[in-house]
Amino acid sequence: MDAPRIVVSRPRWVTSLVWTVPPAAGAAAGWLLVRAAGWLLDLRWLPLRLVFRLIHAVPEPAATLGALALGGVAGLALSYAAHRDSLTVAVDWDVVATSRPGGEPNSRARRAVAAAFLDGKDLVLLGPDGAELTREACDLDAGPLAAAFTARGYPWRPDGDPFADAYRRWVPGEPALPVGADALFSARERAQRAGESADVAELRGELARLGVVVRDANRRQYWRLTGPAEPRAEPPATRPSSRP
Repeated sequence: MDAPRIVVSRPRWVTSLVWTVPPAAGAAAGWLLVRAAGWLLDLRWLPLRLVFRLIHAVPEPAATLGALALGGVAGLALSYAAHRDSLTVAVDWDVVATSRPGGEPNSRARRAVAAAFLDGKDLVLLGPDGAELTREACDLDAGPLAAAFTARGYPWRPDGDPFADAYRRWVPGEPALPVGADALFSARERAQRAGESADVAELRGELARLGVVVRDANRRQYWRLTGPAEPRAEPPATRPSSRP
């Protein structure tokens, strides 16, 4: 039988920490806030003195119990957000899929993937023409990812982006860009400054449809046009036969 797909995800101990540390830290912070409220009121320069006065006025044990509960809930919200951001990568001989809890998987056929690599904290898959098929924020270790892709015959690039030297910094009015790309870059820059991550991602997709690949570094936008992939990939691994 064919070897099963390889799944790379957060280790269980990391998941356990994600669900336990923030709630515990939040509860501890709430407890400390109640204990320090009276002392903080003595600091005349401290802002939000009304808030600390209200906290100090709540009788015990309600003040402590309430602070523990509110801090724990706030920490749990942080845990949930961190959990929703966790990436799982499932690598099979014919397809690779990336997914996050509660979201739809993003699948790419093996034949469409010409390069796979980590670009900083992002997992990137490139097509034969150099276009980005997938770019996912990734907190997974490089070792297990490289082993999974290599074992299933994907061209993993340990040295990173094969097109790293092709990027140019975007400046307004760049004449080499396709028609309409300059306006999209300007809009994306404004979205980045405003912290509108959804718009930033959407505008990346709009640029991709024009044949422009975007890379962000040091709060600047860099670009390149799609083109033939460089022939530096290692040969794919041989798939084992399903016959005995």
